[in-house]
Amino acid sequence: MTTLTSLQAFTDAPRVPDRLRLMTFNMQVGIRTGGYHHYLLRSWQHFIPFKARQSALHSIAKLVSPFDIVALQEADGGSWRSGRHNQIEQLAHLAKFDHWHHQVNRNMGSIAQHSNGVLCRQTPFEIEKHPLPGLPGRGLMLLKFGRPDNPLVVAITHLALSKQTQFAQLDFLTEALADAKRVVIMGDLNQEGEWLLQQSALKTLNLHPIADELPTFPSWQPTRGIDHILVSDNIPLHRIAVIDHPQSDHLPVAAEIGV
Repeated sequence: MTTLTSLQAFTDAPRVPDRLRLMTFNMQVGIRTGGYHHYLLRSWQHFIPFKARQSALHSIAKLVSPFDIVALQEADGGSWRSGRHNQIEQLAHLAKFDHWHHQVNRNMGSIAQHSNGVLCRQTPFEIEKHPLPGLPGRGLMLLKFGRPDNPLVVAITHLALSKQTQFAQLDFLTEALADAKRVVIMGDLNQEGEWLLQQSALKTLNLHPIADELPTFPSWQPTRGIDHILVSDNIPLHRIAVIDHPQSDHLPVAAEIGV
């Protein structure tokens, strides 16, 4: 079920009623990384404006525009490095999304506003934003769509690197979703899917198993599948794929679900 594919191959399939197209993407604030040496040579781009960042945002807007709900990690909430532009708002405008929300998780004042974000075609009737356990800098957004008596709950997050901290964060996430019957978890979880579904608290949520895990990181020579769209097993999961779009140091993941 899981394949590496082009954006065109994924989006050229005919639209089917009562389905949603989802994407998650760690956009690395618009920095293109093509090798480990770029982490050193382009590290200044995390703090200083540069012209290519705007070109990158247009490329990302083209990537996300065919989707209904898009989770974004490592966006900037409107600091000097991004030209004072909230990158989530800017992408919503470029990709023609009516609704966008963001959560600043690491506030470095005017220098950087590290954020998670979401673009959506429909209005969620409720949004919750939570800091995650561990050092400041990681957050969770919960968006509820549909009917209040049986909502689709979409969780958007970016977990820490430390496995010990991940355990605490996944416990928090699982508890936040304990009463939800239909769940989608989207984000950079910094762990492979098999570990998440078999050894962490997520194993209690009755999520679809990972059929054929494909790597998403690093984008130029991926070896680890750490970016995920995880879906309750009572939600039809029609397609899921890693998209061959090496704009960031992560590859995006796309899925189509039934609602």
